[in-house]
Amino acid sequence: SMVTYLEGYLWDPPGAKKALVKAADAAAKAGQIVSLSLSDPFCVARHREELLGFVQHRVNILFANEEEIQSLYLVKTFDQAVRECRDLCDVVVLTRGSVGSVIISSDNTYVINAEPVKSVVDTTGAGDLYAAGFLYGLTHQKNLEECGQLASIGASEIISHFGARPQVKLSSLI
Repeated sequence: SMVTYLEGYLWDPPGAKKALVKAADAAAKAGQIVSLSLSDPFCVARHREELLGFVQHRVNILFANEEEIQSLYLVKTFDQAVRECRDLCDVVVLTRGSVGSVIISSDNTYVINAEPVKSVVDTTGAGDLYAAGFLYGLTHQKNLEECGQLASIGASEIISHFGARPQVKLSSLI
């Protein structure tokens, strides 16, 4: 199945917000999976109610880091956020840097370890590569746990050097 991937930081400009809604509706009508990365805790804070409604009604898979999901629910701990988002949409994928990630579906929760990295050089692009690995797995009929493992592999490659582009062919890592 095809996936449309949307970036939450585009919620700020009004024209871009309309485009996100239109893209999500077109993707859903075409039978695609709609995924959204929250992208920025400050943008989440500015548009909390609207974003919650958008995710509940138009998004199948939500990607967020700890800070972003806590901002969305105005909670102080990660565990509180996990409890809050259980029924938000089909799958919620929460990244936690070196701690790994948590994938929440209606019937299960998967805790995924971060891939070991000799040294973290630059985290630019880690969230995008995580999402790319996850969605690659999903579109290749992998289960959610396997998707999370592929995502961790992608993220670990990108943080081991400067820049947001992989330095090795990602397919060589899986």
